[in-house]
Order: sequence, then structure tokens, then C-alpha cells
Amino acid sequence: MTEQLHHDEAPLLAAENDEDHPQSEVKRYGDVRVMLMDSARYCDSRNGNDVVIAASYGGTLPARLVAPHRPRGAVFHDVGIAADGSGIMGLTYLEALGIPSAAVEGATAELGNAKDMYDSGRISRVNVLAERCGVEPGQPVADAVHRMAVGDPGDLSASTKVRRVTQGDAVDGHAIVVTDSIVFARPEDASNVLVTAGHTGSTGARFIEAVSPWGFICADGGTAKNGSGFAGLARLDEVGLAGACYDVMTAAMGDAFDAWDRGRISQANQLARRQGVRVGQSVREAARHLLAGNSG
Repeated sequence: MTEQLHHDEAPLLAAENDEDHPQSEVKRYGDVRVMLMDSARYCDSRNGNDVVIAASYGGTLPARLVAPHRPRGAVFHDVGIAADGSGIMGLTYLEALGIPSAAVEGATAELGNAKDMYDSGRISRVNVLAERCGVEPGQPVADAVHRMAVGDPGDLSASTKVRRVTQGDAVDGHAIVVTDSIVFARPEDASNVLVTAGHTGSTGARFIEAVSPWGFICADGGTAKNGSGFAGLARLDEVGLAGACYDVMTAAMGDAFDAWDRGRISQANQLARRQGVRVGQSVREAARHLLAGNSG
């Protein structure tokens, strides 16, 4: 019978010293060090106030190796994102644990080489806490770790993190607002077009109806059985709310900012179509049609 080892019995995880966990300091900001390590396995109790550049992939397993040591921030390699987003799943895991983290675009830096990540890497993905520190996709890693070292990530608890941005100028008092969920809406959003990232099924439609926005774009929920991911569109037509859904194969569900950047419309109700919204349009174009259509 094959012996089953618990994780704390694995020999490669047992040691904790300079020889077994090689690290090097590449920069210091006050009392915060930026530490290079070619594997997440090398993170240990020395790193509690450090920003670590761990040249492992950014999946859940490496994140679990880093998380117990509570670094100030962590940067991983995205390995080209990988199937099912497995190259970056650790970012959301660490977000829930209160640790800002980001991933480096695979084509810009060598996997397993933290120095090359620091010298040449560019950020591809960030969690909300890193975003609040000022880390953005496209940044050089050296800039990103500086921002993690000196930036304020805000509330580090597992509570909901609300992101909200008004895109462009208001038109006759109406604006396009991007926020990740319809449940983050405010009373003034009755005058706005909301771009959100929850599904547009029956429960999502109830929330949308309660807010009664000027217009809306939500996710199609992957369509789901019997079209249940967007089934609320018809009901919202009946109550006079123009809106559409973006295809979750074109942009992430739950991330309205990704939908704003990359999303494409897959469904639209009759009111939205009358205002110029069409399947295949970008979310940005559709939102502008909703704004202009209602204003006209």
C-alpha cells in the first residue's frame, strides 16, 4: 500500500534555514525588504514584513506555502495563466487572507528565476489589495514591489472589497459606473448605467430591479441550464429597464473591470436593442449606447 504523508511530514517542507531556504535582498524601503527567492517553498518566518518575489507559479499551492508567513506582499510567475486560470488562482486565495499579491507575465520573465522577474518582469494580474497599493497590469515588477512596500492596501480582513469607478464624463447627469456586483449599487445609480459582473438570472434580475438603473450590463452566467444565467433580461424588459449581458468566455465573471476592458455582449433585451446594443459589441460600446439611448 502506498504511504500517505501529511503536508507537514514532507521532507522538503521541514527545514528552515539559509541553506535550505535561499533568499536574497534586492531592495529596502524603510524597514520593508524586497526578497528574492526562486521558489515559494523558500518563504519562511523571516519574511513577515517583506515583499517576496517568489519565482513559482501563482497558483493555490504556492500561495499556501507563502500564506502562513504573512509577507507584506507577494509576486509570482503567471506561467501564461495556464488552464482554468490555475497559474494565478493563488492571488484571490491570498486576497482573502489579507496579502497583496500579483503575477508576472510569463513571456517577460523566467520561471524559477526571481532575479530575472525583478529585473525584466511586467505585471499581468493583481488582486484587489495589490491594486489598492497602486499595482497595475503592465508595470515593471520593480515598480510593483515598491508600491506594495510603501502603499496602503486598506482593510485586510476577508470582508467584501468594493471597487467602483465612473468611466468618462456624465451625460445630462447620467454616467457609466463600473463596479463588480449589482449589490454594490448606490441610490444615485438610478441615474447611471451600471456595468457589473454578477449573473442576470432570476435573483440577479431582482437586485437590478430594486436598484432600477438607467441601464445595465451584467454577466451571462455562462448561459447555464435553460438559459438561466440571463433569464432575468425578459423580466427587466417588462419593467422598462434596458440592459444586456457580456459573454463570460470573453471576460471574467465577477470582475466588472475585466468586462469593461475585454467583454463582448452575448445577450440584450428588446429595450437595449432599440438603443443600439448588439450581440458581439464590446461592453464599452454597449454601455455608451445605453447612456446615449436613454438620453435621447
